[in-house]
This record gives sequence, structure tokens and C-alpha cells, in this order.
Amino acid sequence: MMNLLEVQEIHTFIGQFHILEGVDLAVPVGSITAVLGRNGAGKTTTLKSVLGLTPPRSGRVIFDGQEIQGRRSFDIAALGIGYVPEHRAIFRDLSVLENLKIAERKKGDLARKEEFIFNLFPDLKRLIKLPGTNLSGGQQQMLAVARALVPDNRLLLIDEPSEGLAPVIIEQMMEAIRQLSANTTVVLVEQNFLMASRLAERYVIIDEGQTVKHGLMADLVADKATIHRYLGAA
Repeated sequence: MMNLLEVQEIHTFIGQFHILEGVDLAVPVGSITAVLGRNGAGKTTTLKSVLGLTPPRSGRVIFDGQEIQGRRSFDIAALGIGYVPEHRAIFRDLSVLENLKIAERKKGDLARKEEFIFNLFPDLKRLIKLPGTNLSGGQQQMLAVARALVPDNRLLLIDEPSEGLAPVIIEQMMEAIRQLSANTTVVLVEQNFLMASRLAERYVIIDEGQTVKHGLMADLVADKATIHRYLGAA
């Protein structure tokens, strides 16, 4: 299967701190790939390195056959990579509609995508005029994901979508990610192993800034020793 994204032996520093010390990642077209690991392992830095927000000092990042490391973040995003950061980074003083409008890369992006977005997240249509600060945590997360769906993205990087959400909202978020993955390849950073195992076909485990395991999620679910060693889950 062709890989849409490949990360090869990247080393990334934040200030003087060597955060990633050789991360490898292969993401097949049309897949959901989960990036797993304990807190502080380097999962978020991996996503930011792909986008050039924390540029790797060495190694290669290949998207759709072309190397993109060293490019500016907005140029990387323009290739068709969407990013949903952790902590629901929406513009809280702007309305739902304004949050969606500013995500356009080309005029009319939202008009072309709004039916799809509002079918995924009906709450957002109902709350379209409300400022982000008036939304619940779950609704803010829906808006964060929806913004990344406005432009035409072939790859979506989603960081901790279940963080702080109630179980019923997590189920809604999982269903939305399943649906959008029919047209968009997804890389999912997720601390909730149950959610990740139910969504992803493939996994990568990062530990202390290095890729230590990767493969099919079905194999990982059956490997209790690896789960306990690297994820701390029972």
C-alpha cells in the first residue's frame, strides 16, 4: 500500500532539549494511524515536526512523494495537511461561523464543505452564531476538527481529540473521525488507548523520543506485554 506520509529518522530539538531522537512513521493512504506513548514521549512534537512548527534538524519528512522538511509551515499546510492541535485551540471570541470562515484557503471552501461538516457535527449548525467561549468542551473540540475540514486536506493530524471529554462525546467524536477518514488519511495522537484501538488500523509507539514499535493495531491489542510496557494500560 502506498504511503501518503513517511517520517524517517527525524531528530527535533526544542531549545537545547533533544525531544525526538530518531522517530520513524509510515502512514498508508486512506488509513487511520495512531501515534501512541506515555506523556512526554514526543507524540505532539512528532506532529509539529511534520508541519514544520518545530522543524527537525535532521531526517526526512515525505508527503505524497516529496520531501517537505525545511519548508515553512504555511507552505506545508497548503500541500493538503490539516492540523487539529491539542487543548481545542479555537478562537474563543469569534463565532462558530467566523472560526470556520478563517480556515478557508480559497474563497468558497466553507460553502463547498458545510454540508459535510454539519452532517458530522450537527451541534455546530445550531450554534453557528455563538462565540467559541459559549461552547461546551465537546463542542469546542468538534469546532477544532471542523476547521481542519474546511480546506481540501488529504492528510489530517489530530492531537488528543478525546482529552477531557465525557464518554458520550468521545463516542460522537469517534464516529465523526470514522466518517471523515473515508476521504482523508488520519494520523491520530491519542492517550485513550481504547479509543485509539477502536479507530486505527495501524499504530506507532514512541518512547523517549524514539519509535520503538509499529504495526497493525489488531496485533498490538493482543500484545498485553507491549501495551503494559509502553502505554501503562492493563
